[in-house]
Amino acid sequence: MPAQAEPPSDRAARRLRSGGAALAVPFVLLLPPGPASADTTASASYGAAVTRCEITDPRLPELSGLAGAGESMLAMNDGGDRAQVFVLDGACAVGDVRSGEVDPYDPEDLALGADGTLWVADTGDNAQTRGTVALIGLRTDGSSTLTRLTYPDGPHDAEALLLAPDGTPYLVTKEVLGASGVYRPDGPLTDGATVGMTKVLQLGLTLTGTPGGPVGRAGQLMVTGGAVSADGQRIALRTYTDAYVWALSGSDVAGALAGEPVRVALPDAPQGEAIAFAANSRDLLVAGEGLPSPITLVPAGAAPAPAPAAAGTGSPAAPVADLVRDVSPWTAGIIAAVVATVLVWVGGKLRRRRE
Repeated sequence: MPAQAEPPSDRAARRLRSGGAALAVPFVLLLPPGPASADTTASASYGAAVTRCEITDPRLPELSGLAGAGESMLAMNDGGDRAQVFVLDGACAVGDVRSGEVDPYDPEDLALGADGTLWVADTGDNAQTRGTVALIGLRTDGSSTLTRLTYPDGPHDAEALLLAPDGTPYLVTKEVLGASGVYRPDGPLTDGATVGMTKVLQLGLTLTGTPGGPVGRAGQLMVTGGAVSADGQRIALRTYTDAYVWALSGSDVAGALAGEPVRVALPDAPQGEAIAFAANSRDLLVAGEGLPSPITLVPAGAAPAPAPAAAGTGSPAAPVADLVRDVSPWTAGIIAAVVATVLVWVGGKLRRRRE
C-alpha cells in the first residue's frame, strides 16, 4: 500500500487549494519586515521576458513546481493523487515521467538534488489544519522516500522549496500579508521519520504594484515558488507577480535571504506559481496553472546585487515604509496589516464597481 503524507480523511481540506482560499483569514498581524525586506526595484538587472515554449499536455493542468535539469525542465502539478514529475524538453513536450508509490496530500514545489533525487514538497495547507507536512524523495532507481515535518509554531501553508547545495531543504511559507517564514529541518531526512523544524528567518515582502494573480494586490505578497541555481550561486523566490533573486555563498540560505534581493516584475499571469533557473544558472524560468501554460524566460543582465532603495520612488510599498519608520515594531505591524487589508478591500470594491 502506498505511503501517505496525510490520512485520507483529510483529503477534503486540500480541495481548498484555490488562491482565493488563502484570503479566508481577513486579518493577520504582519510583523515588521525582517532583514530580508524585499522592497528593492532593481528589475533593470533582467531583460524583457520572452515565451520559451507552451505546455499543452493535459497531464499538466495545474503546474505548480518547476526545476531546471540542464537543457530539460522538470514540472509538477499542484495536488494530485500520485507524486509525479514530468520531464520536459526545450519545446515543452513531455518525455519521461518519474513517480513514486506515495499518495501525497497537496504537493506544491520541487527541487533536483545533486544525486539526481527529485524532492517534492508536499506542503500545501491553505486551511492550515495539517499536523505534518512532507518531503517526498523520488530516487533514480525508482524507489521513493517520505519524511514528515512539523512546524514549531503551528500549521502553515507553504508553496516554496529551496534545496541548498549541501542538500539541506528550506520551506518558505505563503502569507497573505508578506511575513513569510523560512524553516529548516532539525535533522536529516529519513524515510518514515517525523522531523521537527526551526524557523531561521522571517521575510518582509511589501506591495510592488505589479499586476497579476488571482487575488488582487495581496498576490504581490504571497510566495508561491522557489529555486536554487544549479551552480549554487543564486536563490530565487516568486510571488504571483514578482521574482526576487539573492546571491548565495556556500549553503548559507538563511544568510543569503537576510540580504537585499533584486526584484524582477513578472509578466501578468492568471496564477503564476512556478520558478526555476535556466541551464546557465542565471536566467529565470516562470510558469503557472492552466492550459496552455507558457514557460516564460526572463534573461539575466548583471549579477544579482542589492540596489539602494530610492527615496520617493512612488511605489505602493513606499508610503507604508515611510509610515512605520519611526514607530514601535508592534505599532508598525498593525499599521502595515491595516494598510494591506484596506488596499485589498478597495481593490475588490473597484473591480465590482467596474462589473
